[in-house]
Amino acid sequence: MKKRLFLLAFLVFQLNQAQEKLDLNYYLPQNVTYNPDIPKPIDIIGHEVGEWHVSHDKLQFYMKALAKASDRITIENRGETYEGRPILLLTITSAKNQANLENIRQAHIANTNSSADTSNQPIVVYQGFSIHGNEPSGANAGLAYAYYLAAAQGKEIEEQLNNLVILMDPAFNPDGIQRFAHWANSNKSKNLNPDGNDREYHETWPNGRTNHYWFDMNRDWLPVQLPESQARITTFHKWLPNILTDHHEMGTNSTFFFQPGEPTRVHPLTPKINQELTAEIGTYHAKAFDKIGSLYYSEENYDDYYYGKGSTFPDVNGSIGILFEQGSSRGHVQESENGILTFPFTIRNQFTAALSTIEAAYNMRSKILGYQQQFYKNAKSQAAKSKTKAIIFGDNKDASKTWHLADILKRHNIKFNHLKTDVVLNGKNYKKGASYVVPMNQKNYRLINAMFEKRTTFTDSLFYDISAWTFPLAFNLDYTETTSLSNLGEEIKELKPLIGSLTGNSNYAYLFEWNEYYSPRALNTILEAGLRVKVGKEPFTVEGKSYDYGTIMVPVQNQRLNKAEMQQFMLQIAEENNLKVTAVGTGLTKGIDLGSNEFDPIKKQQVGLLVGSGVTYADAGEIWHLFDQRYNMKITKLDTDYFSRVDLSRYTALIIPSVYGSALDKSSVAKIKDWVKAGGTLIGYRNAAYWLNSNELLKIDFKRDSAIVAKNIPFDKRRDFRGAQVTGGAIFEAKLDRSHPINYGYKNDKLPLFRNTNIYITPDKNSYNNPIQYTNNPLLSGYISKENLAVLKNSVPFKTSGYGKGQVILFTDNTNFRAFWFGTNKLLMNAIYFGKMM
Repeated sequence: MKKRLFLLAFLVFQLNQAQEKLDLNYYLPQNVTYNPDIPKPIDIIGHEVGEWHVSHDKLQFYMKALAKASDRITIENRGETYEGRPILLLTITSAKNQANLENIRQAHIANTNSSADTSNQPIVVYQGFSIHGNEPSGANAGLAYAYYLAAAQGKEIEEQLNNLVILMDPAFNPDGIQRFAHWANSNKSKNLNPDGNDREYHETWPNGRTNHYWFDMNRDWLPVQLPESQARITTFHKWLPNILTDHHEMGTNSTFFFQPGEPTRVHPLTPKINQELTAEIGTYHAKAFDKIGSLYYSEENYDDYYYGKGSTFPDVNGSIGILFEQGSSRGHVQESENGILTFPFTIRNQFTAALSTIEAAYNMRSKILGYQQQFYKNAKSQAAKSKTKAIIFGDNKDASKTWHLADILKRHNIKFNHLKTDVVLNGKNYKKGASYVVPMNQKNYRLINAMFEKRTTFTDSLFYDISAWTFPLAFNLDYTETTSLSNLGEEIKELKPLIGSLTGNSNYAYLFEWNEYYSPRALNTILEAGLRVKVGKEPFTVEGKSYDYGTIMVPVQNQRLNKAEMQQFMLQIAEENNLKVTAVGTGLTKGIDLGSNEFDPIKKQQVGLLVGSGVTYADAGEIWHLFDQRYNMKITKLDTDYFSRVDLSRYTALIIPSVYGSALDKSSVAKIKDWVKAGGTLIGYRNAAYWLNSNELLKIDFKRDSAIVAKNIPFDKRRDFRGAQVTGGAIFEAKLDRSHPINYGYKNDKLPLFRNTNIYITPDKNSYNNPIQYTNNPLLSGYISKENLAVLKNSVPFKTSGYGKGQVILFTDNTNFRAFWFGTNKLLMNAIYFGKMM
């Protein structure tokens, strides 16, 4: 024991000595001279690279200083994060190329549309760092890497920069990097301590991985719902880079990974040659790591399937995406299976991979440029041969939701057109102005397929991420593949924002249907203004127009606004929320009259959201984002650390996202029970099902399959067997009882649902208690094991029951997944506003 302690003390002493001696030469190639006029990182940020974790403010200061000092670098700010930090991009190439940059870009894009000679064209490499804020070695390596590109001298670097345009994103996730740097630096000791139990290596909830709203931004390359994603996707399509690298970290006991990943886990739309080129690029990484003696591996663990990740999105766009994963020190130094792992060591590995990338790009330039040309040539040929000539999508009751999908297409440079005239196809009504047509014969043919396809058969049963993301299903839109272009209207060059309308003035009432995506935002604004509002529980027809379940009525009389003020207010509501608000002059209808007791009053809501230790931060963040960014609704985040001291009486609803462990103590559970009994609405998600059941708030009969037993599975394949039972993310069909308040605002009697749990619930014996129920053949797209599919059939993803004067509501899966699952956002809003009616 004494010997071990002495050895550990000696290692710490050595580490401290090494830290004191640390300088930039540790990272840089030593057979190169450097321009003394270029500032080193320490000159700007005040410490050596790797001595402290660089904060985003220091990182941006250094990058701006480099751009000012070097004629090889230009810098631009492409927008702001939710916390107001700049989203920077450095364009790095020779001074000669900088003077002709726009012409180079235009020629590069033109090459993807023709078979022009590319022998004299630079190759474009997009290098991005630390999309997960607590994987900091990438962003910190960027300091040394940017210095090298700006200051290195000699024939080798000059030839490389003459033949390269490097798009460097120094911080994919500025907010997360700032948060993590603060944590690591705040907990750093003078005497560096590699003990993994130290607080330095254990961030508090929700940790620095995510952006402001706790999103994993490496899942947003395809949906592009976040400002950081929107900036980088604009850059990607502006340049169509040939290679895109994404620098990450993994567990401390790991070494270094570079792609290709698992050969059987590549999306079928990715050309085989893409992986061959990735493997050839990998030989440059291997050579570089062999030279410095760093351990590494490839073709294991990671996949190239979900196109929403940074290393996979390029693969369906004629580029080559490459993932780097470095074993993480998580702070400044930590014990590992491979010895003492220092922060500078992790930085050096990332720096080495960045250099080997541009070496590979330089040497393989002609081959990779040729691959990109052939990619688009093949795509054009496939599009011409396709039987499907166009895809029509829309929702004649919800133009906003339809518009948002069109907006994603526009961000991806996918061409689409107006619908020429109203049309009925396969029993689906498509309305001009609320539908769009996507012609297949266009450059981004493969990307369109990736976004719209449904796939249920796979060569591998293991997925690093989700296995399905079919966009019209995620948006719950009608869509049809057609073999004709007869419905193709004018191409939409500019996607203009939608604006609602008000039919006129009323002395009686204003009506709007609940189908539109922004109806909940409108309702919240009306209630915040102190106006009385009611919801219709039955369909009706008034003045020649039919209204469905969930129609909102705002009476004119006995309100705090007079008739003229009410008209102006409702006009504003209509325009801001893209609603068609109708002024009616009578309460006499076909069906329930406007004065009927079948119109229930709706109260202003004050919603609490459980966050903190024991809560899945991604689920909580998606709910926070939905309320704050989409619906402009206040939501109070209640942390588990102080929840027991919170007075719940001020809240009408409490949302518990997926929870694990003992997130709440016994006194907090008792508090929640008393609050629900007094009239509160409790809404739980995913693993909250077990919590609600065990705490006797909601009685749940779980369906389980006891037949999932390993047979003829060898020991070394046991993880694959278990992994095949994981439902990582697929899409399933449910049938709806549209008369139930949870389904207000849905026009179809079927709904695509996202699912990434294996929580299955037996339906209630009374059919009216199963307003959402999976069909007998529910799989629409994605992977699920045959055992789990058998259990899923006819089960229910939603359950509710009264508890005292209140209501308990459960969703087995996430209705707000990654901010792009627009189609089921309304389920949560229905639970909030109509929970008392269930």
